Parts: sequence; structure tokens; C-alpha cells
Amino acid sequence: MDLAVNLAPRHKLELRLANPIMTASGTFSNGIEIARHFDVDQLGAIVSKGTTLRPRRGNATPRTVETPAGMINAIGFQNIGVGALIQSIAPTWERWQVPCIVNIMGETVAEYGLLASRLDGIPGVAGLEVNISCPNVEVGGLEFGQDPRAAAEVVREVARSTSLPFLVKLTPSVSDIRPIAEAVAAAGAHALTVSNTIPALAIDVKRRRPYLPGGFGGLSGPAVKPIAMRNVFFASAATDIPVVASGGAMNGLDVVEFIMAGASAVQIGTASFLDPEAPWRCLRELRAWCENEGVQSLDEIRGVARRRD
Repeated sequence: MDLAVNLAPRHKLELRLANPIMTASGTFSNGIEIARHFDVDQLGAIVSKGTTLRPRRGNATPRTVETPAGMINAIGFQNIGVGALIQSIAPTWERWQVPCIVNIMGETVAEYGLLASRLDGIPGVAGLEVNISCPNVEVGGLEFGQDPRAAAEVVREVARSTSLPFLVKLTPSVSDIRPIAEAVAAAGAHALTVSNTIPALAIDVKRRRPYLPGGFGGLSGPAVKPIAMRNVFFASAATDIPVVASGGAMNGLDVVEFIMAGASAVQIGTASFLDPEAPWRCLRELRAWCENEGVQSLDEIRGVARRRD
């Protein structure tokens, strides 16, 4: 059985994964703690916490609240900053076999370029995931990923600034994800991550206030899976670059569904909060399903749900 995936077939370095199971940014920290208990080299790829130019303390607590079939989080991009990541985290990644991908976030186009440049050529960094769900401070806070032109500008800047393969993480906060996917693919993205958390709100009726100090947060978990599935379906049909699904996968059958919708790989995120072994369990369940169905390669099922027989 061949579960291998190449997320950057057009890049000279390529981005080869032994299997399609990835961790989702923000749900696995930088992998250091979990690697003390599980074999990270069995996974397809590790995606780091969102990384900014400078350290960020994040939002006030509480930062999470459970909802039916999911959770809302408002972490506020807490991270150690790209300099500390290069010094203290990347050397550990270099000792691992699993590819490690750094999720980067900027407030301006120039910041994305600086982050990409800082990480270029760093041992242990196999690629980048460019998060364009961030507010663009130069245009009043609109997410980069809500405007095809702004999204493409970020991608072109990253492409100029790094020799690494990179994915672009799209936002679900659009009525149609296809124009954004097409724009970033044309601008030079090697793959897409589809997509991110969905803006949401929960009210504490006893306090008569939002649960989270900042009010809103991002909804993740099984509740968002059908929305992520639709976006994967559309993005993979609209472009010819690999799509990584991110949103609500909890088990191996969820992974199969996303691949049938057109995904090349699937990120496991919120499931890890319920079960830290979830990525490894999903991999085992995917293998078992393929064996039972006689599937020898994921190419046999990728995108089959889009076919009109």
C-alpha cells in the first residue's frame, strides 16, 4: 500500500510525506512535548504553531469554550517569535525524519516576506504554511484571504523571499473560496490548506456576556467538517495544485471523505485535544480502510466524489 504524498510536485525540493496525516497548526504546539510520548516520525508532517516576527503573549484567559460538536478558541497567536523558533525549536526538528512546516503570520505583506526570508535555509524547516487568515493592518483589518489581489500579493512576496516549498492556508470567511484559491495558485503557491476556523461566538447566560474576553473566536471541530469538505471540493476542482484539508477530521473515515473530495493530505487538529493520539489513530484507521477496500494508492480515490460517471 502506497500512502505517500508530494505536496509540492512543481518545486525543485518537493515536499514529500510518507502518508497524508498532518497535524494542524495551533493544536500540536511545535511537537516537542508530544514527541516525548509518541513517535512523530510515523506521521506525514508536523505543522508548527502560528509564528510571527516578534513574540506574542496572546489574549487574556479564558481562551477556549466548548460548543456542541466543537470548540471556540481565541488564543491570540501566542508564540515565541521566529528568532526563538529558529534557535530553540528547529534544531530538534532537524533530528526528526518527519517534515516540519512552519505556519507564518504577518500583519503586512512585507512581514510575510521577512518571515519567509528568516526561515529560508534553516535546517529542520521543510516548508512553510502561509496563513492569510490574518488581519491586513494596511487596509483596516480585512483578512488577506478575503481579497484575491491581497492574497496573491502575499504569495508573490513569499515566493520572492524563500527557496522553500510553501502551502497557503485559506480562510473560510468568504462566500466562494474558488477565486482565492485560483489567485494564490496563479501567484505561485505550491499547495493549499483548506481551510481555517470559522468566526463564532458563545454567550455565558449567567454573566450575560460572551464567554471569551474578546467576544469572538474561531470555531473548530466536527461541527465545521461539512463546510471544510465543501471548500476542499471547490478548491481542488478550481486548481491543479495539491490541497490539504483542515477542519473537523476526527477519525480515519473523515480522512477518506476529505481525500474523496479532492484532498491530498488531511490535518488533524481539534481531535488531538480529546485524544492526543488522534493523528496516529487516524493513520491506523486509514490504513485499515484501504486494506478492507483493496485500495493500494490514494490516487485511486482522490477526488472521486467530484466525478460525474
